[in-house]
Amino acid sequence: MKGIILLNGDPYGGEIDCSNAAVYCCDGAYGWAKGRVRIDKNVGDFDSLGYIPDPPPDEIYPSEKDYTDGEIALFKLLDAGADEIEIYGGGGGREDHFLGNLHLLYLAHMRGAKCKMITERSIIFPATGKIFLGGFADKTLSVLPFGGDLNIMDFKGLKYSYPRRISYGECRGISNIAEDKDAFIRVKGVALIIVNRGEV
Repeated sequence: MKGIILLNGDPYGGEIDCSNAAVYCCDGAYGWAKGRVRIDKNVGDFDSLGYIPDPPPDEIYPSEKDYTDGEIALFKLLDAGADEIEIYGGGGGREDHFLGNLHLLYLAHMRGAKCKMITERSIIFPATGKIFLGGFADKTLSVLPFGGDLNIMDFKGLKYSYPRRISYGECRGISNIAEDKDAFIRVKGVALIIVNRGEV
């Protein structure tokens, strides 16, 4: 099952393919998504939006709560069986919200779902094991440790080599380039992959 989460960061101006997906819109994201994307459920406290959207939410959460609107949407999608999740509107805005949205990627990964955040500038996703990067040939990308140290077991088709280990807190995986369609990296640990869109 595929799920899509729309967040109230920088509005996403590209096309969003919501066919065969459950689309959950969080609070103020309704302002940029209404009329552009089919919305199946509106989720949140709606303090950012200031009114109740359509379709009406199943529940209106208090503004003072333990979880963000994005977390609530993610929990709902995971509980519904989503194993592939795309997040739009997760970048820009407040830096604390952006960092929190990266943690949504980690949470989904640890729950066994493939999850990526798509912004105007980047595609961001966590992965482990053998990570195929050939679909991003000629793109600048970064590989960072996510949640702990990252051991680099093997790689191919990348312009620059990687050390055998990137410790959590190090930036040694910033700015590489996938040079061919067979590019990959194989890691032990969780890697955060950040691909710069439309950039060599």
